[in-house]
Amino acid sequence: MSMQSDAEKTRVLNDELRKHLLGGGAVITAGIAELGPDAVKRLVLTLAVYDEFHHANDPYEQHDFGAFEFEGTRVAFKIDYYDKSLTFHSPNPADPSVTERIITIMRAEEY
Repeated sequence: MSMQSDAEKTRVLNDELRKHLLGGGAVITAGIAELGPDAVKRLVLTLAVYDEFHHANDPYEQHDFGAFEFEGTRVAFKIDYYDKSLTFHSPNPADPSVTERIITIMRAEEY
């Protein structure tokens, strides 16, 4: 039996949210909403297969941020970790019993 590190646990939970929108909440910015509902659907599908993580953009190997081109628009996503009341930062992002994950999808210039 292997023991997962906190970074590995966090990465698995973040991937579940990014790929399937499970295990947390999702927010889009006004700039993303302006693209229209059909484009947002395509963007969510694109986000689900995003796999351009490397040390320069993911130094802690948690898959909590990424940026890419989407139909001529530079898009970024960020996953933040809150306590269950959404008031403070989570005490332990690797523990879903004390963490509420929120993925924000935005135009890069909105970051």
